[in-house]
Amino acid sequence: MSVESKKTGGLWTLRYTLINSTYFIAFCTIHACAAVYLLANGFSNTEVGVLLAIANIVSAFFQPFIAGIIDKGGALTNRRFILISVTVILAGSVILLLVKDIKAVVFFVFALIYMIQFAYQPVMTALCFEYQKAGSKINFGLARGLGSASFAVTAAFIGGIIEKKGVDILLIVNIVVMALSFIVVFTFIKPRSEEDSGRSKKEASHNSLFSFSKTYPAFSLFLVATVCFFFAHNMINDFMIQIIRHLGGGETELGYSNFLQAILELPVMALIGLILKKISSKSLLVMSGFAFLVKIAILIFATNMVMMYVSQSFQLFAYAVFIPAAAYYVSSTMEESDQVKGQAYVTSAITVGGVFSNLISGVILDHLGIGAMLGIGTGVCAIGAVTALVAMTVLKHHNEIGKEAL
Repeated sequence: MSVESKKTGGLWTLRYTLINSTYFIAFCTIHACAAVYLLANGFSNTEVGVLLAIANIVSAFFQPFIAGIIDKGGALTNRRFILISVTVILAGSVILLLVKDIKAVVFFVFALIYMIQFAYQPVMTALCFEYQKAGSKINFGLARGLGSASFAVTAAFIGGIIEKKGVDILLIVNIVVMALSFIVVFTFIKPRSEEDSGRSKKEASHNSLFSFSKTYPAFSLFLVATVCFFFAHNMINDFMIQIIRHLGGGETELGYSNFLQAILELPVMALIGLILKKISSKSLLVMSGFAFLVKIAILIFATNMVMMYVSQSFQLFAYAVFIPAAAYYVSSTMEESDQVKGQAYVTSAITVGGVFSNLISGVILDHLGIGAMLGIGTGVCAIGAVTALVAMTVLKHHNEIGKEAL
């Protein structure tokens, strides 16, 4: 690669990193601080749970729907949908800043921006691979890892800032970073490629779930495993403070745990391109599944915070591997006309796992305790690990007539 190509590649990666970083800063202020914001605005715990459950469920269905439209190759492109999403979040944050006393408005607007933010995450991933195939040199792993680092840094400081300035600071941060994101995405123009004009003519999009599952049987079964992984993953994240208190810690240790698992994602994601030269994305996905299993299983036997931190350290092999490996798997095994849908199905499966965790884990915790909750989570995750192994090693990855399985 020439010096000029390296410079160009660095610029593409920098700009895509800014898109990721602004996304995950807002993800921290919207998703990670959702309960903090809503409780401060007069919502009960039950109302918070209902709002987040509705937003997650709608998001799980909305993501593949939007992806299907984008994959058809019409006016709605990856870049345009991201611009629309950023605008909605920015406008929604302004409305919430101005309208605080009408609970119904707060409920609707917050649920909308929460859902939209989930919806454009897979589109942002698909955007990277679309641009890569058009000739731009983007280091996806590094950009995604720095996005996680941005989340970690925001999480480390936002709590203290909220205590001093109040929850409105969350909306102000959203407005600033979404405005920056809009500028970056608006100027993020894809290089022209000869493939673009012929893409929609050469490939048929598999928009129905049946057709998609028949074409990609390994991936479709793997989505079941993904639901299981993120049932366990969200169980830990959603009820981390209860787990930490059970181990003798408190809010300070909660901050350390969140920062640890977020910052550990950076090195693996940054190096994923090199790792994929040695280990296939299929093998990495199976490995990440068993890492999710070890991460939650450790907590069953944990008696102190040291074991909690050991468990969180497996984020290095679990989530940090899963996210980029899944993105590369979709990019390498699916047709161009199914790329956005593939990324969206991964995020939808993650969302569904989180919804099941929200609905079930709290009930188990209230009635049976921490040990039972973690035991059930471990069992579900074990089912997911075995399912992932079968999906990636037994089933075909591409089953369309006339094409050899990848």
